[in-house]
Amino acid sequence: MVKRKTKNLIDINDLSIKEIDDLIKVANDIITNKEKYSKKCDGKILATLFFESSTRTRLSFESAMLRLGGNVLGFSEASSSSTTKGESLADTVTVVSGYSDIIAMRHPKEGAPVVATRNCSVPIINAGDGGHNHPTQTLTDLFTISREKGRLDNLTIGLCGDLKFGRTVHSLITAMSRYKNIKFILISPNELKLPEYIKKDVLDKNNISYIETNDIEEYLKDLDILYMTRVQKERFFNEADYIRLKDYYILNEEKLKKAKKDLCILHPLPRVNEIAIEVDNDKRACYFKQARYGVYIRMALILKLLEVK
Repeated sequence: MVKRKTKNLIDINDLSIKEIDDLIKVANDIITNKEKYSKKCDGKILATLFFESSTRTRLSFESAMLRLGGNVLGFSEASSSSTTKGESLADTVTVVSGYSDIIAMRHPKEGAPVVATRNCSVPIINAGDGGHNHPTQTLTDLFTISREKGRLDNLTIGLCGDLKFGRTVHSLITAMSRYKNIKFILISPNELKLPEYIKKDVLDKNNISYIETNDIEEYLKDLDILYMTRVQKERFFNEADYIRLKDYYILNEEKLKKAKKDLCILHPLPRVNEIAIEVDNDKRACYFKQARYGVYIRMALILKLLEVK
């Protein structure tokens, strides 16, 4: 195993609360003083190894590195890599680590980033592994909540849609459970409920208050944050089940009449039908801001893992 001083980001719990707070502080400073950071990664290379297709996450990483003055190389789908020839993930990552200073990797199999770290000489950032983790999306979510609400504690958070396969949901619950006075409203059809292991190992273990329901309207009035998710076609083995569940929840202006005036509506994107286009003009819609904020928090993370002052 190759030894190095720098660490990886595989799971949001790899970061302490202080480290998260520090990243948020740096990201805020980047927004205020963009020019100060424009050459921080001059001569550095980010490799984006996306074995699963992505638009926002991959381009957000690329934008982050380019804004820091660095360069980017990589591929955007597995068919563009030598895995089609039978090369192992470990070999791919070992080779690419010789071409780059830091790697952002997305993979459809849970645990793949952990395997990748075993023979890698540069920091690896998990950009999503199956239905398991998506820590940089969680950092984006935390940064957005911090900027929009001014705090990361004393919040009632509604999570709506695919809570079974939604890795963004799993990571966010894990992260927010470390803050004080957090309550979750878990809104999903029975087939897409939050996995029992998350309830047991995260919510119950930390004495976090939560309610499970399939009714989005009943609890809208209580929410500070509403985190909408799409039903993910790529996670279903049965297309009939996907078709039956894909439009189970559609957030529109009529439903939002019951919500708080300062509700913050988030979505990791891409959106399909779960948020009506009419909601985009509502001041409570923060999902496009959320996508922009993702660049700045990823800039802060790259600086941290590369140990750039």
